[in-house]
Amino acid sequence: MNHEPSTMNPKGKLVIFSAPSGAGKTTIVKHLLTKFPELEFSVSATTRQPRTDEVNDKAYHFISKEEFLHRIAKKQFVEFEEVYSGTFYGTLRSEIERIWKKGKTVIFDIDVEGGLHLKRKYNGQALAIFVQPPSLEVLKERLIARGADNGEKLKERFVKAEKELNYAPKFDIILKNHDLQTACKEAEVLVRDFLS
Repeated sequence: MNHEPSTMNPKGKLVIFSAPSGAGKTTIVKHLLTKFPELEFSVSATTRQPRTDEVNDKAYHFISKEEFLHRIAKKQFVEFEEVYSGTFYGTLRSEIERIWKKGKTVIFDIDVEGGLHLKRKYNGQALAIFVQPPSLEVLKERLIARGADNGEKLKERFVKAEKELNYAPKFDIILKNHDLQTACKEAEVLVRDFLS
């Protein structure tokens, strides 16, 4: 049978990794990207300032708050959130479509509420994994050791993390990150099963 090429967007899959800041999701996602060529990272947009090691359009699409709000008004985001006071993060629809057009599966490293929003929106196409740290105390130690935030910002992250840990049961899978190497291996199995 001969089919006309569809003008509709290809419906691909999404792998969502969510966790409180400092739980290890970014490290796990980076590991998976080295193991699965069929995955491509979804670059989020944010209004926050880049950290010293972050490259625009690689780590994030760094845009102004005005530009972000303009794109919200034009309905260009599939999800967005004011994660911290005055700091927005979001996923551009064009980013997902760009990856699907290449025939790849989108992988996300995203905050908890954003992850749940994507899970609801792409029900049946998404695998949503919550990366759980050993404890809130360990999470606090990791955030302090990272040295990226001042006292006030750290306090804000702790409060948010405590709240986010309660969302774990709403995800498809809870991946315990007591040992990073083990968590990476377990993540590989989960993703391989989902892709096949």
